[in-house]
Order: sequence, then C-alpha cells, then structure tokens
Amino acid sequence: MLIAHVDGGARGNPGPAGFGVVLEDERGQKVDALSGFLGHQTNNVAEYSGLLAALDYAKKHDYKALKVVADSELLVKQIRGEYKVKSPNLQDLYSRARVLIRGLEWFRIEHTLRGGNKEADALANEAMDRGMGRRRDEPIAKPTEARQYEKQPLEVNGIVKDGVVQFLGTKLPEGTFVKIRAK
Repeated sequence: MLIAHVDGGARGNPGPAGFGVVLEDERGQKVDALSGFLGHQTNNVAEYSGLLAALDYAKKHDYKALKVVADSELLVKQIRGEYKVKSPNLQDLYSRARVLIRGLEWFRIEHTLRGGNKEADALANEAMDRGMGRRRDEPIAKPTEARQYEKQPLEVNGIVKDGVVQFLGTKLPEGTFVKIRAK
C-alpha cells in the first residue's frame, strides 16, 4: 500500500499555485516526494493537482492500494461523494481523479488538520517559490506585490504525433499546467 500526503496552495487565490506530495510505504518510510508549479490557479485546483500527482504515481509504479491524506476538506468530501463538484474548473480534475481511483483495487481518502501535512505543505510552497523565481530566503510578497509575478496565459502551437502533443518552437518550464483545446 502507498500512503500519499497531498497539499496544494495558491498565493492570492487565484495566484501563483503549486502542489506537494509526500509518498510513504505502509511502514511510514518515505518512498518519494513530488511537487510542481501550476502557474496562475486557485487553491482548489492546486489541491486536486496534488491528488492527481499521487494517483498518477500509484498507477505508474503499479501500486494497487492508495491511502490519501489531505488537509482540504472540500477535496476529501468531493472525492468521497459527500459534496457535489459545482465548479467547472474542478469538474475535469474530479473526473480524471475518479477514473484513476477506479483503476485501483483499494482507495481511501482522509482529512487531516493542516499540521498533519507539514512536509507536503512545504513542498507546495517550494514549488510556488520556484515558479515565482524566488529564493527560499526571500520574504513572501504581499498579495498586491505578488501580481508582478503573474503572467498572462501563454498561447503555443503544437501537433499530435502518436497521441502525444508536441509543442512547436516552444519549451515550457517543468510543472507548467497546460490546458488544451483541439481545433
């Protein structure tokens, strides 16, 4: 069994966003850690991105059982079916998570207080720092100052080859969130 502590955050909500995931085995031994910068997103999109990263990891590494620990009550209750997913921004993420969960033999998601996810929270904050081009020892910008880091959506062209999108003439930074509309 794989245990994933997931977290996500956005400075300014929406604002520069990132996620963090700490993966452990059933004995509590750290297996891996994941993080990513998502660009300008909401806190809830960042939380779902952490969940999706954990689910993708479980699938890629052939884990059949996954326990997720998250401090987002909304995420936990939506995945459990206790809350409806009303936000159009979350519906696609929710659907992708449900598909990946169905691929597991066993799945459970639990809520924890913020203190129960300290390492995942730190990873999410480091991802936001990296994405904003900030060193760890720099103070966090106030929300009005943080706007200088925000960029307008970048439009890039690409083609699909063998089911994979290949961008033409553009290399995107690691962890860039991409939303694709086919023409």
